[in-house]
Amino acid sequence: MKTVRMLSVSALCLSAALAMPLYAYAQSSDAMANMDSAPTPASKKAASKADRTLARAVRKALAKAQGFDVSNVFVKARSGAVTLSGTVESGDQISQAEQVARGVSGVTSVNNKLSLFHGGNG
Repeated sequence: MKTVRMLSVSALCLSAALAMPLYAYAQSSDAMANMDSAPTPASKKAASKADRTLARAVRKALAKAQGFDVSNVFVKARSGAVTLSGTVESGDQISQAEQVARGVSGVTSVNNKLSLFHGGNG
């Protein structure tokens, strides 16, 4: 009985020992496959240039909006997602900036972090 139990435990350990390297191999193969799809420096540059172009387009549209002061507004874009930050003089301009940004071609979403300028030192 003790011999049978020892053989069962040995068989279990052997099968676990054989399965581990196969699992590790499968993981490393998946990792290599993911490395092939990693962005290249050239594609990162192109994406960065596209982001800057989109941010400039949004800022230009804000500058053309009637009654909107763009001087304290910062625009950041990443893959179509635009973030507006800085200050404006009225609450209406916060929603106006978001509407103008949404109307620019290429904008997929707008994160509006604009706040009201309260003036002065404090």
